[in-house]
Amino acid sequence: QKVTQRTSFEAWNILALDGSNWQRIDLFNFQTDVEGRVVENISKRCGGFLRKLSLRGCIGVGDSSLKTFAQNCRNIEHLNLNGCTKITDSTCYSLSRFCSKLKHLDLTSCVSITNSSLKGISEGCRHLEYLNLSWCDQITKDGVEALVRGCRGLRALLLRGCTQLEDEALKHIQNYCHELVSLNLQSCSRVTDDGVVQLCRGCPRLQALCLSGCGSLTDASLTALALNCPRLQILEAARCSHLTDAGFTLLARNCHDLEKMDLEECILITDRTLTQLSIHCPKLQALSLSHCELITDDGILHLSNSPCGHERLRVLELDNCLLITDVALEHLEHCRGLERLELYDCQQVTRAGIKRMRAQLPHVRVHAYFAPVTPPTAAGGGGPRLCRCCVIL
Repeated sequence: QKVTQRTSFEAWNILALDGSNWQRIDLFNFQTDVEGRVVENISKRCGGFLRKLSLRGCIGVGDSSLKTFAQNCRNIEHLNLNGCTKITDSTCYSLSRFCSKLKHLDLTSCVSITNSSLKGISEGCRHLEYLNLSWCDQITKDGVEALVRGCRGLRALLLRGCTQLEDEALKHIQNYCHELVSLNLQSCSRVTDDGVVQLCRGCPRLQALCLSGCGSLTDASLTALALNCPRLQILEAARCSHLTDAGFTLLARNCHDLEKMDLEECILITDRTLTQLSIHCPKLQALSLSHCELITDDGILHLSNSPCGHERLRVLELDNCLLITDVALEHLEHCRGLERLELYDCQQVTRAGIKRMRAQLPHVRVHAYFAPVTPPTAAGGGGPRLCRCCVIL
């Protein structure tokens, strides 16, 4: 029996040390303990077998370790360095030199990354399809131009929080990235209609676009999307307060595949937008209308009676929609697939209305709160005034 146990242990040990069995590694659950030498040891053990590595949140890993990794793991295709704040352009030089098969690279919050990294990546990683540069705020239009000239097969480019980017960067993307499917420009506040119009003309395959926080955009951007990007499925336009019903009407009439829309703080839209979405967008699954204070129960009626309301709608956010009442909740009882409903600060919605709706839709999660009640001061006026906690449903 001891011989059998030893043989079994030896077999498992051989398997564990065989690099061919370690093609995908995710160290996120061990991130606080991961040091550079761990990455170096992994790279030496796995070598050319490793295809996918996630070091997300591994703040102890730096350029030196990743250079060793790049030299040893030249077949890496998917690398996640999200939150590896120690790395600099040196890491991207190493990846460019040794990792030509790289397809997916996440550099989120690697704040020391500059345009030089993008130049290096464009020269050595020409098969790149996905690049996340969110919150790399040293990136400018020059870096984007260098990147897209070399990586023309990019399908997803995430630039959230790259606050120095202007319209010129979008024109470079338009010129070279005709296969682009997903683009995130959240909080790129210098972007204007001119840049979005150029982008749409060169990227007709676009399916997901985030423009949230690009506060100067107008209906001209929605018109460009409607006329050039018929495959659009996801549009995030939160805090774009100049967008109106006219723009969303044209968008709805041309983009019938829309599944998710974030229109939070698009304060000018009315029930007309919901009517058009109800008629033309049967695939709509998630819709945020928070702080759209002109939306009424009638708009929710159109939505709930539509094909998307009956069959597809899963998430609806109505926070701070002050004209919404319990009548809207009655309309939503027709949305049998509804899974989550947000009603924070909907002052005309009552507990009783929510209770009635949940009786019809027992699986829906409703998030709401009601203003705390401050009890009257006790006789004598000497005691402190206390309030009840907010009730979250």
